[in-house]
Amino acid sequence: MAYEHRLQRRVEFSETDAAGIVHFSNFFRYMESAEHAFFRSLGYTVMMRHYDPPLGFPRVHVECDYKSPLRFDDLVEVHLLVREKKLKVLSYLIKFNNLTADPIVEAARGILTVVCVTHAPDGRLVSIRIPHEIADRIKVAPAEFLR
Repeated sequence: MAYEHRLQRRVEFSETDAAGIVHFSNFFRYMESAEHAFFRSLGYTVMMRHYDPPLGFPRVHVECDYKSPLRFDDLVEVHLLVREKKLKVLSYLIKFNNLTADPIVEAARGILTVVCVTHAPDGRLVSIRIPHEIADRIKVAPAEFLR
């Protein structure tokens, strides 16, 4: 069972703003990349077309607190931790660590919450239980990791 996933990436020049730091909106893209990588590490994707009807995991809440700027070419570790698992909902704590800094510094910290949904015949999104074969592979991170 998994409760975390780490990915590393370099800050691209196009992700920076006029001040030379990563634009705040890119942290949300980084969170999404980490979530997708987490699901792939479990053998799944966030868009599950093999279910009938297909399942997805849209965002219902996202937040990010910024602590230290990231700049072009910094090496960033995006560390996703499962902070909460309910029948229909997953919530992640995501830590952004600047691996280029000496010492390594936490640049930001975010929360991403998603809900498992399917499409009703009329097109509405309807929340459903996370399928057991997926839920059984995910557990909540130990409390000391979530600090």
